[in-house]
Amino acid sequence: MNREPRHQRGEREKSEFMERVLEINRVTRVVKGGKRMRFRALVVIGDQKGRISCGLGKAGDVSTAVGKAVASARKRLITIYRKSSSIPYPVESQYKSARVLLKPAPAGTGIIAGGAMRVVLQLAGVKDVVGKALGSQNKTSNALATIKALATLRDRRQFLPPGELATAKKPTKSAE
Repeated sequence: MNREPRHQRGEREKSEFMERVLEINRVTRVVKGGKRMRFRALVVIGDQKGRISCGLGKAGDVSTAVGKAVASARKRLITIYRKSSSIPYPVESQYKSARVLLKPAPAGTGIIAGGAMRVVLQLAGVKDVVGKALGSQNKTSNALATIKALATLRDRRQFLPPGELATAKKPTKSAE
């Protein structure tokens, strides 16, 4: 039999992702016999190298809900484009009633954003950015709007026609 010793069973390997619990809510469902209470967890995971995701999990206890949220987030990982320690250009995004505005900032500025937006930006590996949450202050909506905004970022060279790509890299010298 190829079984592991008991002291090694159930141990998980160290994950490459950092996990942050944004919110834990107690939700109640009314049934014939009374009320059934469960927990809902909102978790953001990221590797601080450009990969980020958000997951939602529900269960009878908090730890199981967090585990389900992490599993849900791992299924939806996205890779974002970053320019050095910031984002390449200003971007705005909306998810339901939450609007998010992100602007690049010079090195050393830090993350000037609050709430769920700050957590998402930290785990994505963006170090210098200015962000503003407009509209809703719902943590779930703001986190998903921030991830949606980061997902729209692209390298400008992807939009250039093939002939202009070579000239965009090399600066032209003026004739003297």
